[in-house]
Amino acid sequence: MGKNPLSFRRTISRRRNNRKVVPPENSAIEIVPTTKNDDVAGTSASKGKKKMGGARLWMKFDKFGQSELIEWDKSAIIKRVGIPARDLRILGPVFSQSSNILARERAMVVNLEFIKAIVTAEEVLLLDPLRQEVLPFVDQLRQQLPQKSQGMNKAGHVDDRDSKQHPTEVQWARTPEPVEGEQQELPFEFQVLEIALEVVCSYLDSNVAELEKHAYPVLDDLARNVSTKNLKRVRSLKSNLTRLLARVQKVRDEIEHLLDDNEDMAHLYLTRKLIQYQQSEALLNSAASNSIVATPHALHRNSSYRSGSMMTSNYWDDDVEDLEMLLEAYFMQLDGTRNKILSVREYIDDTEDYVNIQLDNQRNELIQLQLNLTIASFAIAIDTLIAGAFGMNIPCSLYKTNGVFGYVVGGGTAFSFLIFILILGYARWKKLLGS
Repeated sequence: MGKNPLSFRRTISRRRNNRKVVPPENSAIEIVPTTKNDDVAGTSASKGKKKMGGARLWMKFDKFGQSELIEWDKSAIIKRVGIPARDLRILGPVFSQSSNILARERAMVVNLEFIKAIVTAEEVLLLDPLRQEVLPFVDQLRQQLPQKSQGMNKAGHVDDRDSKQHPTEVQWARTPEPVEGEQQELPFEFQVLEIALEVVCSYLDSNVAELEKHAYPVLDDLARNVSTKNLKRVRSLKSNLTRLLARVQKVRDEIEHLLDDNEDMAHLYLTRKLIQYQQSEALLNSAASNSIVATPHALHRNSSYRSGSMMTSNYWDDDVEDLEMLLEAYFMQLDGTRNKILSVREYIDDTEDYVNIQLDNQRNELIQLQLNLTIASFAIAIDTLIAGAFGMNIPCSLYKTNGVFGYVVGGGTAFSFLIFILILGYARWKKLLGS
């Protein structure tokens, strides 16, 4: 009879599963293939993935400047860098306007303006690297990281490829003694943090310079002519200035918070933690090889890492001079940027005060004019009263006198003018009117 309707759906699903996905050019996007077991799992797994959110585009940089575009979801990021899921929310759109530098056991979460990255001791994962604002940061990473990595190798750092032959010797050789007069290279995580702070500070400084360029002509126009158009322009200028000041203040407060706490700065030394962990693990491996009783690998790995991190935090709590100098430099730069914004705000306040003085002066002139008109109206009202009194139909002997009309009108007008002069002189005597 007829065909089974489910057979057509099965062929469509097979074609979809067999279809290849071609990544775009100039990008290395990691595509995880699906297996038959994933198809059998049903629609519940797909619903769970939709709730957790899809994969996002990340760019991975290693310490040698090699980059790669990869699509990862939250679970893959958490497994790779070992951070809690709540830290990924900081890099989400909800906290896009906040500034945070968080230190974790194996990574550092950086959220500065448009730069959202996770930095470890060996690589940096950058979120949304194709945004227009993030491209200068990507270019700086590509330019500076290879040069700094070569400088670190020349300074006496041992290559990682030799660690397989002599692990114990290499781990202790990775911490050379600083030579007097020689500038020691910053760790990888501080190099990335320095580039991020440089890009963010330059971006904010350029915004402040552009704001200053447009602010002063607008304020000068308002001082010359107080109009609705100029007032609207100054209002939009003040709103932009307030938002820019808040952004600069957030980054400045985050750096100030780190400078006030040596323990937080010590936790940012990820390279020291990694070196201490590798040293502790090498010692435990050598001790385990000489001992009779073998311990589980996972147990001594976790214990060595925890002991290494504890020793690092206890030993290097006070040794944060390099990071402190780095943060203080950009703190001073942000403080200078903030002072520029405050100077523009003071100029706006001065312009508003000048405009208010002008408006008050015009208001006083209007009040004086109104007072003069009121005095004149009072004097004319007296003359009108006299004319109204003679306009009544009441018998009076003056009506029968010839030539009295001119005397009455002239006398009433002269009396009204005399009253006007007296009241105006009294107002000037009391300084109610300008001289």
